[in-house]
Formats: sequence, C-alpha cells, structure tokens
Amino acid sequence: MKLTMFADGGSRGNPGPAASGAVLVGEDGAVLHEVGEFLGVATNNVAEWKALLLGLQAALAAGADELEVRLDSELVVRQLNGVYRVKHADLQPLYNKARALLLKFRTTRVAHVPREENTAADAVVNRILDEALAR
Repeated sequence: MKLTMFADGGSRGNPGPAASGAVLVGEDGAVLHEVGEFLGVATNNVAEWKALLLGLQAALAAGADELEVRLDSELVVRQLNGVYRVKHADLQPLYNKARALLLKFRTTRVAHVPREENTAADAVVNRILDEALAR
C-alpha cells in the first residue's frame, strides 16, 4: 500500500511549548489518519524530527510499504537525504531512529514542500498546542 505522509512540528518560542503532527493520505487523496503529540518544552527542530517519527510509525502501523514523505522543514529533508550532517547531539538519536524506520518500507521518497502544501499537518500541531496551552 502506498501512502503520502505530511509531517510538521512547531514550538511557540524556540525552545517553548512544542508539538508534532502528521497526516497520512491515501492514493486517492483522502486523509486516512492524523497523529499528534504535545512535547512539552522543545525546540522547533526537535518538534520537526518527532513529527517525522510519529508519521513513520503511523504509516507502518497502517500497513504502508511505499511512502512519500512531505516536510516543510528544508533542514530535516536535507539531513535525511544526506545533503547535511546532523551535528547536534540531541538530534542524532532522532535521525538514527528515522533512518531505521525508513528502512522498513519497500520504497520511500522524502521531499520538501512549501508550507502552503503542509497545512493539514500544521493544523494538527496548532490544535494540539492550543489544547495544551488552554489547560
């Protein structure tokens, strides 16, 4: 089964209250699943990486064997595609886990999309942040 995953992370402040979200879309364009998590205080980069991990885990649980990954974080895309090294010690375990999860799919493609094309995942992040900060 082929899925497309949109993932996003954000923090209000950097670091600040942070959340991650991902949306899985079927080949017909229908949203199949949304997943998100409040992270507490974290940086935007940590939130982006955790969003990727949430989405990868959800795609595997959904039975995907082909995955198109769409992220609006150019940094994460370039790090995953080997253009940039992951230098920050806090991000290296997240990178390693993401690489291991990506290997569980028969095929993957990771690409950058403009923020305007990642609104569904961004909405998940903002909903989680709004709910967490309203408590």
